[in-house]
Amino acid sequence: MTADDYLALDGLAMAGLARRGEVTARELLETALDRADRLDPLLNAVVHRFDEEARARASAIDDGGAGRGSAEPAPFRGVPFLVKDVLTTVAGHPHTSGSRLLEGWVADEDSEVVARFRAAGAILFGKTNAPEFGLTPYTEPELFGPCRNPWDPSRTPGGSSGGSAAAVAAGIVPLAGGNDGGGSIRIPAACCGLFGLKPSRGRVPSGPYHVQVWRGLATDHVLTRSVRDSAAMLDAISGPEPGVPSLLPGPERPYLDEVGRDPGRLRVAFTAEPWLGSELDPECRAAVEDAAGLLEEMGHRVEEATPTLDAEPFARAFLTLVAGELGADLRDARAATGRKPGPATVEPETWALHALGRRISAVEHASALRRLERAGKRVALFFQDHDLLLTPTLSRPPAPVGSLAASPLERWALSMLGRLRLGRLLGIVGAIDRMAAEAFEFTPFTPVFNVTGQPAVSVPLAWSREGLPIGIHLAAPFGDEATLFRLAGRLEEARPWFHRLPEWVREEEPTPAPA
Repeated sequence: MTADDYLALDGLAMAGLARRGEVTARELLETALDRADRLDPLLNAVVHRFDEEARARASAIDDGGAGRGSAEPAPFRGVPFLVKDVLTTVAGHPHTSGSRLLEGWVADEDSEVVARFRAAGAILFGKTNAPEFGLTPYTEPELFGPCRNPWDPSRTPGGSSGGSAAAVAAGIVPLAGGNDGGGSIRIPAACCGLFGLKPSRGRVPSGPYHVQVWRGLATDHVLTRSVRDSAAMLDAISGPEPGVPSLLPGPERPYLDEVGRDPGRLRVAFTAEPWLGSELDPECRAAVEDAAGLLEEMGHRVEEATPTLDAEPFARAFLTLVAGELGADLRDARAATGRKPGPATVEPETWALHALGRRISAVEHASALRRLERAGKRVALFFQDHDLLLTPTLSRPPAPVGSLAASPLERWALSMLGRLRLGRLLGIVGAIDRMAAEAFEFTPFTPVFNVTGQPAVSVPLAWSREGLPIGIHLAAPFGDEATLFRLAGRLEEARPWFHRLPEWVREEEPTPAPA
């Protein structure tokens, strides 16, 4: 199979060829492994490989006929696949969460979503790079080193699902697993020119290690090149998990059937004014205004409107909650490995956030949760008068590698904050405010919908003058992924993006353009 043949296929198309006997699962896997061998030394997207296990799985599919000549219930049977090395565990393989604290720890069971990926027919052959404990919107863990963007290797692929995004954008796999607690599917989708949906809270299970990750802020799904792959995988992995209560309404029909379906005339609000963080880059502003114009041309009612959000208290409450959850994560990691969290085992930013989290009282934690719930309710009520909200995904195009991370001096100061237990002395509120401002400067739109639990998606509708992707963000009411898939299918027809790939990844001997 040539590179062009492979890159012309999304996951469903690959599975269709395998089902009809036009290609074998082993051929698809070997193509993916070869591409990973040739491209990943530059990208650093895949940090754990289990090729032989994947080959055995592919051969078993081929020996069983792979459903040739008949309908196959597993939509991605025989499709090469990667999962993120945060939250998603794969039985018998390392799970590090990008941290020295968990280095060498091997999971003894699949996470529930991994079991569902397997049931969908995906052939897992590796785990992808992610920042330590998925905490940052860039992927530069000390344990594995920075991941790079296929569109320009000097740029970040975003985070925290940056490795998965880079692997899909480079055409190593047609889709890959990710998770999203503040934008971690949508941010790298925007950076890498991909389609990235965060489902509604409770749509995808988080077991067996969690009931809700970060009190429901985080959820799993995939990053894809096509809308239909995202829809079909959500069909495959969504649904209740035994023992986990949920009030989430089920879909009226399969999400795959929604793709491209007439969405009707939608009431679309749009804003280019960031709720959190700094000023918007002019190219991102132009991209969202162009998208608003496109939606008007498609017959939708578009008006400039935005929910009200008290940014500083929101950001402080968000980071307060995450700091507390991180403390619990580090305690669990210590129980699993016997290693004590500290400057020798976790990065300075993680250690400082953990130090702050240890000093947050139960009352402060509960108050932060209530503040987020109230803010989320105000935003959700905005959707009583609007079907969708359109914004940029990020404040600017993909940033240079290293530019979003703390400087060496800042990292030293952060390590001292944790080591010397100066959290109270320096002022918990002030420290959290500073960290929150830095965290949300690049991602001023995405975290809000983790709080509300609403579905939201980054759609690759624009590119910068330098040829870098710019994501357009759409959010829908709670439980209404269907409208997002309907409209996204129409946008994919109006502004096709599947064929857009970095030219160097098409080459038999890939060499990226100089950064």
